[in-house]
Amino acid sequence: MSRGPGSKSLGGKRGTSLPLTDLATEEAPPPRTRSGLEELDRVLGGGLVPASAILVGGDPGIGKSTLLLQAAARFAQAGLKTVYISGEEASAQVRMRAERLGLQKAPVQLAAATALRDILTTMEEQKPGLVIIDSVQTMWADTVDSAPGSVAQVRAAAHELTSFAKRTGTSVILVGHVTKEGQIAGPRVIEHMVDTVLYFEGERGHQFRILRSVKNRFGPADEIGVFEMTGAGLAEVANPSALFLSGRGDPSPGSVVFAGIEGTRPLLVEMQALVAPTPHSQPRRAVVGWDGARLAMILAVLEARCGIPFAGLDVYLNVAGGLRVSEPAADLAVAAALLSAREDVALPPETVIFGEISLSGALRPVGQMENRLKEAQKLGFTCAVVPAGGKTGAKSGLALTRFSDLTGFVGDTFGAG
Repeated sequence: MSRGPGSKSLGGKRGTSLPLTDLATEEAPPPRTRSGLEELDRVLGGGLVPASAILVGGDPGIGKSTLLLQAAARFAQAGLKTVYISGEEASAQVRMRAERLGLQKAPVQLAAATALRDILTTMEEQKPGLVIIDSVQTMWADTVDSAPGSVAQVRAAAHELTSFAKRTGTSVILVGHVTKEGQIAGPRVIEHMVDTVLYFEGERGHQFRILRSVKNRFGPADEIGVFEMTGAGLAEVANPSALFLSGRGDPSPGSVVFAGIEGTRPLLVEMQALVAPTPHSQPRRAVVGWDGARLAMILAVLEARCGIPFAGLDVYLNVAGGLRVSEPAADLAVAAALLSAREDVALPPETVIFGEISLSGALRPVGQMENRLKEAQKLGFTCAVVPAGGKTGAKSGLALTRFSDLTGFVGDTFGAG
């Protein structure tokens, strides 16, 4: 008698032998359907993969439904049978939005429903290529004894919809609400269930919106797509660097252009700093678009290694345009903006700055320096301040000023340190 696995919990029942392959087995890349929205296709890794499950999160009112309705129309026009299920709005509201966006003639099938069993039954019959669920928090599974939006309901709905995608070959896009901390609401396990997690972010007061990939099994993570909110919906931004720098006026103290990398794309943004005497016993440290803990570290290094104190001074730091910068390559640009504001000295407007600052005050090289410099040259910049030792390519086309430590940069640029 053949026995099963020796685990006590699984019992003695024999399972099925699994087919094993070696690492050299060649697999064809998955077929993709392109929407024609280049920024969306870029973030997805080149287009929509069949049987993939995608989770899109973002603040209320940021434009998730607008973006996905535009995407649904584009995919439908590209020949993909597309169904849009709204659990938050009536069908009439979705049709009104489509009319406002000029999409009323797109061949998208529409329904307003929250009962998961009814939705899955309909999808089994219709066999669409793409299903958009807006939102997963409104779905209700009758097998779970709790209210819609609860952790158990969200987990059950995400599991059933992801399983449906894998079983039938239909791509499923789930819209997710976010918490006050900016994380997708519900159990963290739903981010592990799906293939791709996208965040749609931006400041309400700015017209720019960033679609950021934080997980992607079919493409690069940390890729971004840039959109501009207009009266006719979301418009793609082909050259975000030019747009983020478009509001830059004459050179002013505290303004520095940082050459960053978001995903695979180089991006130039303006870092703005303001340093002012504080009337309070505890100086303020306010940051928008960057890490507050990293700002505190830069201030400590400037004081400890360069002898430049910020005690008794309020410090405000802002990334212009509503972009959120996370890479440490922005350290040197932030330090330059802080010193420029503190000393009331404007830096040359045609200069870009980037580099990572270590706690010893040394400047460390950063990745993709050549791409950063090419983007700067393309936008008309002529000078760059970079760390010593980084690979900049044979012909960057810019006049490079290299520094090995922060003290040298401060002394050369501001005559201090």
